[in-house]
Formats: sequence, structure tokens, C-alpha cells
Amino acid sequence: MSDDESDSGFELWLHDLSIDPATRVAGAILIILGSALGAMLGVLLMAADPADIMGQIGEGQSSDTVNGVVISSLENNSGGDPIEGVLVQLLNEDRTTIASDITDSGGRYSIVDVPRQSSILYVQHPDNNTVEILLVPGDHSQIIVTLEPGDGFIGPIDMRGDSNLADSVFVGFFIAGITLLTGLAGIVGGLEAYNGNKYNRSWWFSFFGLFSRGMIFIGPLLILIGIGLMYLTRDQFTDYSSEGQ
Repeated sequence: MSDDESDSGFELWLHDLSIDPATRVAGAILIILGSALGAMLGVLLMAADPADIMGQIGEGQSSDTVNGVVISSLENNSGGDPIEGVLVQLLNEDRTTIASDITDSGGRYSIVDVPRQSSILYVQHPDNNTVEILLVPGDHSQIIVTLEPGDGFIGPIDMRGDSNLADSVFVGFFIAGITLLTGLAGIVGGLEAYNGNKYNRSWWFSFFGLFSRGMIFIGPLLILIGIGLMYLTRDQFTDYSSEGQ
């Protein structure tokens, strides 16, 4: 078979697909499935992520964890290295010890299951200034403490009003809302493609459905394939065929 005959056979196959309503319907179903995965992701994000964040600041949350890293200060383009063996204490406001930890080789410390109340993070290490930080456990995912050489005292540094959890809740709701809305838009685009009335409307709604990210890449992949089939059968849409006449 010659190349011309092969090309002609492929073109005929594409032509047969483009005039077959089943091709458009298959594309529409793929778009709907991919967008539905994205809409489900949006619902899960709205149901889970904000609740997890709010659970840390809700009245029912009585304990939390203080995590962080202790590093050396930067001087003459050196420093910023993790410090091992630093005593990190969490104190009550009356300066009695709640719990403590010793930093590991990576400078990390973790003080778990401590009351969510105004507390003092007290960090001391030989030949370095002692650092005192006022905080509420759970308000910060990581607390980085920088130790400077000396025998003095730094603080108290008040971090009790600097919680970023409210911003995290807002961002979580925003992303979940966008994910849900784009998933629903994709479903509308798939339904439009199934009906075969408005090609441009179907294309744009399906395109927005790509941003729903259902199962990371599976949902967008299904939508992309569906958009490809929809483009192949664009002459089947009422408005597109009318414009072409």
C-alpha cells in the first residue's frame, strides 16, 4: 500500500469518526467523568481540609505539638547550620516546665501533646544567648529559633498574635471552592457536548474543567481526550455547522 493510500485510509477513518454521533457522545462522557472526579475532589477538600485546620483552633482541641528547628546565626557569610544538643523547654506562664526536648543532628525538636495555652518556649545552649518566645502550641507549624553567640538573653518574643491558621483556612476554602466550581463547569461542558448544540460553550466549560485536577492527572487526561473528540466532531454541533454554511 502506498503512502497516499495509507493517508487516505487514515483520513477516511477520521472522517467516519467525525460524522458518527457516538464519537461526540464518547467525548462528552469522558469530559463529564473527568470533571466529576474534580468536583468530588473539591467536595472532599471543603469537607476535610478546613475542618482539620479549624480543629487545631477549636475550643474542643485541648492539646497540640510544638515543632521547629534551632540554627546558628549568620555571620560573615557563615552560619545558618542546625545545632544539635540544644535544650528546648516549654514553660507555663509561671515558668514551671511543661515538657522539653533536645535537638537532633538536624537541629529539629518536637514537644508533643502539650496544652493549648499561652506558654513560653525557652531555648538555651552554652556560649549562645538564651532565647525566650511567647506562643500558643499549634498556632505555628514550625518555629525556627536562631541562636547568636553570647551569654545574654533575647526576648521575650511574642508570637501569640501571629497565627497564620486563619489564612490557611481561607486558602483551603478558596482552593476547594475553585476546584468544585471548575469541576461543575466541566460537567456542564460535557452535557453541552452531549446535546450537541453550542460548540464554543461546550469547549470553554470543558476547558475550565481541566483546572479541577481530579485524581491529579487522570481527570484532566479524560477531559483532554474528550475535548479532542469534541473538536473532531465539531461539525455535529448546531451552531458550528450553521456558521460553516
